Amino acid sequence: MRDYDSLDPKELLPVAPGGQECCLASLSFRLTDIPLLPGSPRRLSPQAGARGGQGPKHGQQYLKMPSPPAPGLQGSSSRDPGQPCGGESTRSISVINNYLDASEPVSSEACLSRMHFHDNQRKVDYVLAYHYRKRGAHLAQGSLGHSLAVISNGETGKEPHAGGPGDIELGPLNALEEERKEQREEFEHNLMEAGLELEKDSENKSQGSIFVRIHAPWQVLAREAEFLKIKVPTKKMYEIKAGGSIAKKFSAVLQKLSSPLQPRVPEHSNKMKNLSYPFSREKMYLYNIQEKDTFFDNATRSRIVHEILKRTACSRANNTMGINSLIANNIYEAAYPLHDGEYDSPEDDMNDRKLLYQEWARYGVFYKFQPIDLIRKYFGEKIGLYFAWLGLYTSFLIPSSVIGVIVFLYGCATIEEDIPSREMCDQQNAFTMCPLCDKSCDYWNLSSACGTARASHLFDNPATVFFSIFMALWATMFLENWKRLQMRLGYFWDLTGIEEEEEHSRPEYETKVREKMLKESNKSAVQKLDTNTTECDEDDEDKLTWKDRFPGYLMNFASILFMIALTFSIVFGVIVYRITTAAALSLNKATRSNVRVTVTATAVIINLVVILILDEIYGAVAKWLTKIEVPKTEQTFEERLILKAFLLKFVNAYSPIFYVAFFKGRFVGRPGSYVYVFDGYRMEECAPGGCLMELCIQLSIIMLGKQLIQNNIFEIGVPKLKKLFRKLKDETEAGETDSAHSKHPEQWDLDYSLEPYTGLTPEYMEMIIQFGFVTLFVASFPLAPVFALLNNVIEVRLDAKKFVTELRRPDAVRTKDIGIWFDILSGIGKFSVISNAFVIAITSDFIPRLVYQYSYSHNGTLHGFVNHTLSFFNVSQLKEGTQPENSQFDQEVQFCRFKDYREPPWAPNPYEFSKQYWFVLSARLAFVIIFQNLVMFLSVLVDWMIPDIPTDISDQIKKEKSLLVDFFLKEEHEKLKLMDEPALRSPGGGDRSRSRAASSAPSGQSQPGSVMSSGSQHTNV
Repeated sequence: MRDYDSLDPKELLPVAPGGQECCLASLSFRLTDIPLLPGSPRRLSPQAGARGGQGPKHGQQYLKMPSPPAPGLQGSSSRDPGQPCGGESTRSISVINNYLDASEPVSSEACLSRMHFHDNQRKVDYVLAYHYRKRGAHLAQGSLGHSLAVISNGETGKEPHAGGPGDIELGPLNALEEERKEQREEFEHNLMEAGLELEKDSENKSQGSIFVRIHAPWQVLAREAEFLKIKVPTKKMYEIKAGGSIAKKFSAVLQKLSSPLQPRVPEHSNKMKNLSYPFSREKMYLYNIQEKDTFFDNATRSRIVHEILKRTACSRANNTMGINSLIANNIYEAAYPLHDGEYDSPEDDMNDRKLLYQEWARYGVFYKFQPIDLIRKYFGEKIGLYFAWLGLYTSFLIPSSVIGVIVFLYGCATIEEDIPSREMCDQQNAFTMCPLCDKSCDYWNLSSACGTARASHLFDNPATVFFSIFMALWATMFLENWKRLQMRLGYFWDLTGIEEEEEHSRPEYETKVREKMLKESNKSAVQKLDTNTTECDEDDEDKLTWKDRFPGYLMNFASILFMIALTFSIVFGVIVYRITTAAALSLNKATRSNVRVTVTATAVIINLVVILILDEIYGAVAKWLTKIEVPKTEQTFEERLILKAFLLKFVNAYSPIFYVAFFKGRFVGRPGSYVYVFDGYRMEECAPGGCLMELCIQLSIIMLGKQLIQNNIFEIGVPKLKKLFRKLKDETEAGETDSAHSKHPEQWDLDYSLEPYTGLTPEYMEMIIQFGFVTLFVASFPLAPVFALLNNVIEVRLDAKKFVTELRRPDAVRTKDIGIWFDILSGIGKFSVISNAFVIAITSDFIPRLVYQYSYSHNGTLHGFVNHTLSFFNVSQLKEGTQPENSQFDQEVQFCRFKDYREPPWAPNPYEFSKQYWFVLSARLAFVIIFQNLVMFLSVLVDWMIPDIPTDISDQIKKEKSLLVDFFLKEEHEKLKLMDEPALRSPGGGDRSRSRAASSAPSGQSQPGSVMSSGSQHTNV
């Protein structure tokens, strides 16, 4: 091989038809060195040319590039869709490619391509973005400001030397910016050492954003797919047998009826399926590889590149491991895969993103099923499982909503037949009630609370008990069906048997370990750090022990206790507000009649606002606390963050509801011996009809308010404001941006302007809190599933639109399940049984009515129930200064009534708890025990009756294993048979056998026209 240093520079450049050196004949550059890796003219080191007198590193060669004197720019390699290709352009050359003559006209197809390198051949699989800023940059005399760009598959850009006309003279870079630049160069060099091919624009402005486009060639994809054990389809297909004839007919009828609801997307056949097997370069003959560029889909290609980015080290950046560490240190700003084009382009060309937008991410298609397979193909299994779970949850809300509406209608239909409410509304009974407050409140008739009593019956009726049992079983059935759907999706998506991928350490963990080593170790340990820090987590002495994490754990414990105490303090503050406001409004005759309604409505609104504000605060606090713990991996970080955020948001959302349900009105005292919060302010009581109606109001307003405000303001408004802010910021910094480029931006520019993907935790958290509203207190609000269903129909399309149009494309992540969220759902389902049992037993009047009807009623009805629940009090025993002032009551009062089970004034032990009180209390506790055990038993029974793995899927998995073994044996037998046949054949037979042998040869044997993995050795099977 000839030495490249001995070559004439013109020999290395393609020649245009006119005889001029293409693309460089018009550029004003000095002779600049570009390092070349030894023995490979295609893969070049990204290290910049000699900087500050620094010579070439050992083993490197340099490619010399001339600087012709012509000042003009004849041709541009930049793709500008707004201009004819190959024409003159004032835009600087963004790419110089080994295989492309920048001065030659480029086809219209290449001009319009937004997903490929400049040669329109290599697909952009991933993009790294960073912002650069030069200090004191100015142009020398005669320069037009054009600079050659950096890297195609190995070429690096130039850093001009000072001196000479036509050069770009740069002022001294900021030290930090210079350091970041060197770190980026080293990282990009290491990426090319791993086999990736890079392309990026030149830094020819004083500041701006640079995009490093990354392409993974076939040999890299094959190597990494084998390393990651990615399952790919083989040549073998088999038929998926359906169930019995009845199930088959029912499925066909159901599919025909639901055809208008199906999205118009290409679906996987439910009758045929490819056998899948982890990719192996030694078994290439097993796979149906028709075209190497399309064998791996875009999501898989970006996933492979992302894995390489995560494990590539950078020694200049303190031996940090992976792109996440570099982004955390602001060396790069972003790293993301590209979307498959624009979703609203007017052209007829269709891509997966555009198809998802038309058939899934629009509100106009809210009635259609979700294209789960296409979602999984585009976004990966993790996001696909989220939308599958959300779809199943929404569909399960339909039957619960129907039953809830029936229960509500039953309450409306039987409201006239409810004897207790009729007795309360009967003015002839004339129950004189004790004053609701001291001094300013007068005696009042129970009949004035008729409206509250009638409204309470809508939700406090026998049907709500059965609805509570139904919802407990509903939660169990939902979780069981989700496990079955998860297994079914895992089978069709080839997730069965996948192994947990090895996770890399988080940047914060590496930093903490490094700080520990620097503090505790001597000089030898520091040398060890410099040489082998990437293996620090393998050494026990370098790991963070519980002593290292103890301050973080202590801060977590103290902070969480403080946040919970803060939530309880705010709830108590709202209670004080209700008490003081009620006392203040009672002083005014004009507002005295509407005290209870005013206080309840304003207090609930205050609770809602506080909940929404604390939700955002607690989310940020939970993230900060998790960072203090310094978890080692991203999965551990995510799980701990979810637990903290859920605990804080659970307490925040449900504390006011728990207070109304279980504590309000329980510690009031009795007339003559009331419990006071402050001097003159009594604890608040429940309404005459009970606290269940107020609980219903509290639950409905908080639930609807959270859904409406969070969906419309936080999920729609805030992202739009962020996008507008980013757009304004880019416009202010884009003073030197090419106008033609801004009119026709590339796909990486469009995706960079989108919001970064931050994970599924907010989406899951919102639905989990809603699941709690639906299940925990459904006995007090049967319409909760209806409002949840209406919200989720919008939520599915809202999330879909956000993922398709407003977020950068997430990295495809393979996972078998939804992780810790299932455990949280299961815990809420079990806790809902207990909470509903206590709501029915303590908050509602269901148990007191049963006790009265079967133990104290003379005729077995509820006639006299209201009188039975009211105790007597002698008004002469009221404390001095608490009697009503200027009483306007029609008659003189000797005894007033209050709601409690106490002995009358004439009893031997006046005002002590009566026998009825202890009878009702024991009945309530007995109901809680019976209800809880009954529902738990039914839940376990449902769990046992519904297998986690569908029978047909279990059979198909066993069948697939057997077919895979047979397919292997058959292919191996045919391959060995071809290898053992004599070399001499007839011409026709020889050609056929050679073609068959070529198709079945392992990847280690080179074939004409195929790109093989360099340096890999494979043995024949």
